[in-house]
Amino acid sequence: MKKVVGYIRVSTETQAESGLGLADQEMKIRGYCQIYDLELVEIIIDAGASAKSLNRDGIQRVVEMSALGEIDGIVIAKLDRLTRKMTDLHQLLDSVFSKVELHSVAEKVDTSSAAGRLVLNVLMSVAEWEREAIGERTSAALQTKKKLAKRKINGRAPYGWQWSEGELVKNEGEQEVIKLITELRELGVTLAAIAQNLNDAGYITKRNGKWTATTVRRTLKAIA
Repeated sequence: MKKVVGYIRVSTETQAESGLGLADQEMKIRGYCQIYDLELVEIIIDAGASAKSLNRDGIQRVVEMSALGEIDGIVIAKLDRLTRKMTDLHQLLDSVFSKVELHSVAEKVDTSSAAGRLVLNVLMSVAEWEREAIGERTSAALQTKKKLAKRKINGRAPYGWQWSEGELVKNEGEQEVIKLITELRELGVTLAAIAQNLNDAGYITKRNGKWTATTVRRTLKAIA
């Protein structure tokens, strides 16, 4: 079994942009490692660290572990958790990821294969990939809102939404949970395992209860 470390990062300025908190990133990484049979030996954290530079304690520890041959790969929730600068990503590819694998959950990148390396190179060459991804998420959210606006089950707002002056508006906190559920399910994580992960992370249901496989299923059905 390959040994990997998970790397997670958040800063005040980027947390609002991506919505990827430390707990959310860790959940995605653990789910990915579970599906792909990777041994997660450590979660390395850069809290309150900007992506403008590689001068971060956490990322430098990742570089050190890679150089010493202590790990076979690194798993991140999203490429921008590693860096937002193409030049820095090129540097990491030359110095680190020529020796160990890079796995990115959101972009489904796995550099252990030629196809994975090709995908990463394409992503690097397209400077607007981040903007497009944000645009896709925004469009999907609007489409979901239109669908949910037609549903008034017992007058109660569906999970992820709330009523405001007669209209359904997004509940940002619940939207993040929906995104986590969807991404974990796409990775093949079972409904029961998703519920357990949500409970362990401290998330609650619409009625302030514990998550179960049934409530996860209902949430997925509501946004289908």
